[in-house]
Amino acid sequence: MIATTIVHDSRPVLLVGGAKVKKKLLSAAIVDGTRIVAADGAANRLIKRGVLPDAVIGDMDSLSSAAREVLPEGRIHRIEEQDSTDFEKCLSRIEAPLVVALGFSGGRLDHQLAVLHGMMRYADRPCLLVGKREVVFLAPPRIEVGLPAGCRVSLFPMAPVGARSEGLAWPLDGLDFEPGRQIGTSNRVAGEGGEVAVRIEVESPSMMVILPVACFAAVRTVLRDPGLARWAAPRPDPR
Repeated sequence: MIATTIVHDSRPVLLVGGAKVKKKLLSAAIVDGTRIVAADGAANRLIKRGVLPDAVIGDMDSLSSAAREVLPEGRIHRIEEQDSTDFEKCLSRIEAPLVVALGFSGGRLDHQLAVLHGMMRYADRPCLLVGKREVVFLAPPRIEVGLPAGCRVSLFPMAPVGARSEGLAWPLDGLDFEPGRQIGTSNRVAGEGGEVAVRIEVESPSMMVILPVACFAAVRTVLRDPGLARWAAPRPDPR
């Protein structure tokens, strides 16, 4: 079953979860005209900060009555099925060049793992997960981004995957990445100064890339580019 799109935009969309988000980070993610989607009860915290989301998507088990009273008609979208998380309910129903996700890290580990699962499940929906210290994204088929020399670049395979690279101190070429066998923790950008063009290619939508949060702006610019190679949409569930 393919989810029906609720939010469509030609610009990146901000998706906010229920974990705590620093005001400075939230402000950095909101630019003029940014549409904001709240995952269920995340709307409670946004409204208290004076931010009214354009849409609230989820099973609505956490949305407060106070939030319901101030949200304009048509902004609450209840998805009753329980086979997916609120993050997946949102990501699968947002059509945009990029979804910037805040408030989905720093809390329970099982919730964070579920978010990574959702990013992989809906690999055709580019998503940049932003936390207090890192940004995380599922590597597209090919990506090139300018990063500072010496910058930490960690790669974690969610399934067996081959990869190639340029600009990293330890190339990815020829390595058989697989959970429990080969991961890529604490690689770094080659060189000793300035910015380096880092190129990464992967064979399947299975590799998470983890960078310092200081790389947020650079990565957002690259991931939102409509010319970036992207993964195909998942096939409809025959059930």
